Amino acid sequence: MDLHSLSKTPGARRRAKRLGRGMASGKGKTSGKGHKGQMARKGHKRKLAFEGGQMPLIRRLPKRGFKNPVRKEYMGVNVGALACFADGDVVDTAALKKAGLANGAHDGVKVLGRGDLDRKLTVKAAAFSAAAKTKIEAAGGTCETE
Repeated sequence: MDLHSLSKTPGARRRAKRLGRGMASGKGKTSGKGHKGQMARKGHKRKLAFEGGQMPLIRRLPKRGFKNPVRKEYMGVNVGALACFADGDVVDTAALKKAGLANGAHDGVKVLGRGDLDRKLTVKAAAFSAAAKTKIEAAGGTCETE
């Protein structure tokens, strides 16, 4: 079977019913909109989540918790991923972005403790986990917060 030998399934595609073309067409007079009312009017668009004047579901459900408007979103980078840098390098946010380790929208980089490190690096980040700090310093490197 090749692409040129394929054919449409019979009945899969039907022409759209033409509206307002006489009573015999089945969609004449009011063109399937019924008599009067909001949905029969010209230019009416059904608004998303509109429930006919009933209190919308999103307003009926209880709200819980607190959303901090000044929350910081950190991008996590594990210690094991820092092995791509050479011994003695200074690793900051720009270097991590260039290496493809900290892409996307974030307020800073947090270094996390998964993996091992065998190089002496100077790591500059917004935050460090306790495990990451001990692993970097055990390898002879330093941790600096930006």
